[in-house]
Amino acid sequence: MDSEPPSPLVGVVGPCGAGKSTLIAGLERHGFRCRHIAQEHSYAKQMWRVIAKPDILIYLECNFENSTKRRNLNWTPADHAEQLRRLAHAREHADIVIDTNTADQSGVLSQALTQLKSRL
Repeated sequence: MDSEPPSPLVGVVGPCGAGKSTLIAGLERHGFRCRHIAQEHSYAKQMWRVIAKPDILIYLECNFENSTKRRNLNWTPADHAEQLRRLAHAREHADIVIDTNTADQSGVLSQALTQLKSRL
């Protein structure tokens, strides 16, 4: 009896407040296997690649104002800039980049689904 190969593993990275958990929940409802990658907290620039080993990497962009507003964070712009620095390698190698500053949750999910389906 042949079994279907597992669906590709989708990794999701981005700064705090970008909507990683929300996007992952939406993608999983559509049958995707996902992994939340907390690269923004790691000094190891390739942690996303070594630990998670995603087949497809989605990077969610989020500016300082939205990150702090969405998560009620008591940050400075330098704190956000440090997260972006830690995420630079993942951003550079992302298969899909979605700007969460300009889309609501359903819009981000819709963009991700469209781009994932075009890659599969």
